[in-house]
Amino acid sequence: MYYMYIATGIGVIISFIISREKTFKALRIAYKRLVKILPAFITMLILVSIVLFLIPEQLISTYLGGNNRYAGVLIGAVLGSVVLMPGFIAYPLCGILLQKGVAYMVLSAFSTTMMMVGVLTYPVEKAYLGTKVTVIRNLISFAIALVVALATGLFFGEVF
Repeated sequence: MYYMYIATGIGVIISFIISREKTFKALRIAYKRLVKILPAFITMLILVSIVLFLIPEQLISTYLGGNNRYAGVLIGAVLGSVVLMPGFIAYPLCGILLQKGVAYMVLSAFSTTMMMVGVLTYPVEKAYLGTKVTVIRNLISFAIALVVALATGLFFGEVF
C-alpha cells in the first residue's frame, strides 16, 4: 500500500512541475469530491461498527466464514444482490469482514453481486429495459459474480 502512496506523491510532484495551474485545479476537484462523500463514508463506518459490535463474531464467521465456503459464497451473493450501497462504502465493509475471518471468495461474491445485481433497482430497470431484459441481465450478472468468486477462491487457494 505504501508503494501506491509513494507513486501518487511522485505523480503529484511531476504534475506540479509540468503545470501548477492544472495540478491545483485537480487537487481542488479531488478535495471537493472528498468533502462530498465524507459524510456518507463516516456514517457508514459508524453504522457498520455498531452492527458489527451487536452481531457476534461467531455468527458472522458461521454464516459467511464457516467451514462450508460454498454456502458462504451463496449467502454472500444473495445478500449482495439485495443490498444496495456504493463502492466507496462496500469495499471498506469488505475489509472489515475480511478482518473478521470471512474468506476472499465470499467477499468477492458479496461485493460483485452488490455492484452488478439489482434486486432493489428492479422496478427502475424494468421501466427502462423491460421485464425480460432486466431478469436476464440480473441472472447473467449473478452467474458472473459466482464465477468471479470461484476464480478468486482459486487464486487465493480457498477452493480445495
